[in-house]
Amino acid sequence: MTTLALTPARIVRSEWHKLWTVRSTWIMLTAATVVTIGIGIAIGASYEQDGGESSGIDPVQFLLFGTQFSQIILAVVAVLFIAGEYGTGMVRSTMVAVPRRLPVLWSKAGVVAAVTFTATLATFLVTFTAGQFFLDGTDKELSLTDPGVFGTLLGSAAGLTSLAVIGLGLGALLRSVPGGITAFIGGVTVLPEVLRMFPYDVMDSASKYFPGRAAEGLMTLHDSSDYAATGPALLALTLWTAAILGAAALLLKRRDV
Repeated sequence: MTTLALTPARIVRSEWHKLWTVRSTWIMLTAATVVTIGIGIAIGASYEQDGGESSGIDPVQFLLFGTQFSQIILAVVAVLFIAGEYGTGMVRSTMVAVPRRLPVLWSKAGVVAAVTFTATLATFLVTFTAGQFFLDGTDKELSLTDPGVFGTLLGSAAGLTSLAVIGLGLGALLRSVPGGITAFIGGVTVLPEVLRMFPYDVMDSASKYFPGRAAEGLMTLHDSSDYAATGPALLALTLWTAAILGAAALLLKRRDV
């Protein structure tokens, strides 16, 4: 009987198959896409240039407001992808098939990153194009060919991809779907806003480099004092992602399945 060698490509293919054969993956990715596009179109269609509060919002971030919700949906997909295996016990079979364990984590992270980046970039392009149809002649009128616009959409997709991979890392750390989702919502979306409530400049400055705020800052076409600059924001997201995945890898090697 011929035994197939265990290669990185085969592990990635296995994890890819696991992700796409689960119905919830399709449902939630579709939901994230529909929410982002739907909110973007609704905001664009209802915008009136009257000097109100919305006039001061960055024109790209304005149309991508739906990511406030879709980022949580994408994180749930990532948490389920790894923590769900602990809930069903399937992780035992996975680790028997891949005794070194860490290639499983790296493969899952790679699959989540590839799927999330591709899906979010396509979604943002559609959202921006559809939203701009209603913004013609307003102060938020833009084109994909305008300086910085496409780069901002790329950065936005990279930001949400990092958040999804962070969700995967939290799921691996906690080995619990409810725990991973709660940690993501609390640490990524709630904690930075809590820090901003304190009347200290250092707290406000620190909150800009938390994952959620850093990803939000990547959605701005123009620099703003409310967010970190693009380079530091990308670096912060990279470091957060590496730290959480690194901690998950360490515990994966040390803990029993």
